[in-house]
Amino acid sequence: MNSPMPDRDDDAADWVVRMAEPTWSDSDEAALQAWLAADPRHSGALLQAQALWSMFDEPAAAAGQGDTGAGELLSDAGRGHGVGDQGEGLTPWRVTRRWLLGGTGAAIAASVAGAFLFLRDARYATAVGEIRRVPLGDGSIASINTDSSVAVELASNARRVELTRGEAWFQVAKDAKRPFIVAAGRVRAQAVGTAFSVRRRDDGADILVTEGVVEAWADGAEGNRIRLMAGESAFVADNALIKPAGAGAPAVDRALAWRAGKIDLVSTPLSDAAAEFNRYNSRQIEIVDPALRSEQLDGQFGTNDPETFAAAVRDGLSVPVDLSDPARIRIGRARP
Repeated sequence: MNSPMPDRDDDAADWVVRMAEPTWSDSDEAALQAWLAADPRHSGALLQAQALWSMFDEPAAAAGQGDTGAGELLSDAGRGHGVGDQGEGLTPWRVTRRWLLGGTGAAIAASVAGAFLFLRDARYATAVGEIRRVPLGDGSIASINTDSSVAVELASNARRVELTRGEAWFQVAKDAKRPFIVAAGRVRAQAVGTAFSVRRRDDGADILVTEGVVEAWADGAEGNRIRLMAGESAFVADNALIKPAGAGAPAVDRALAWRAGKIDLVSTPLSDAAAEFNRYNSRQIEIVDPALRSEQLDGQFGTNDPETFAAAVRDGLSVPVDLSDPARIRIGRARP
């Protein structure tokens, strides 16, 4: 007979359900942070629920609980915008809240112990269009953007993350004895307890800070570093050149709209907007008329919905859009 689990474990399972949905928003994140701050035991309960989720492939089916009620589906990576907690090479899976709460105490304890070992040093990779939110073994959270690869090493004196491609945002658990360092090529970004993103570029990396303070520099040029506060951002080049951005917190928030499955455009050139959609979709946008590339657009769209974006361009700029090719969307008319 299963022993009842504390309310905090029930709540933690509910949070894991909500975190898996593509509708996760900044207000949801704020509510989660308030719940975590209300009781120091909440962090452990949430991490346990996330760790269980990370370990198992189709656990509900294995437990004989094939029926899932409304709100019980945790992940559906096949929807184009999938948020999940899979390690590299694992297949898409589904987990139910009922299963998270239904295991015996001994089974959960054993599973969590194994999950923590798994999460201490791990690799995560996302396919084109995937966005994953994964728990790290120190209590931090990583949101990993489309077509990205992340390796995590949690040592006794430091927490190291290598971003070999793509982009990730980190909500870093406070631990003054173990700085949290992200490497992207030669670029380094270090924090203790804060929230920031790193996006790998061909010749460096973009650093955006949403909470706290982050220091960034290029490997071999430690004396030339930048200190970024919440709402600030900078590009750090592999050759140690640093270019601060003066756009402010609203621009940082827009750049990180992908965490909620959105692309947020404000006076964005059509060429940049098309490139952003092409990061998330196998169906690529092609601007046929070069004169349209500098046209500026506003609007918020789903990362996996280039068709709606193309329709907005057609209506807003009064230009032809060709949707006949399933692999490509052509905007504008070729000039003779």
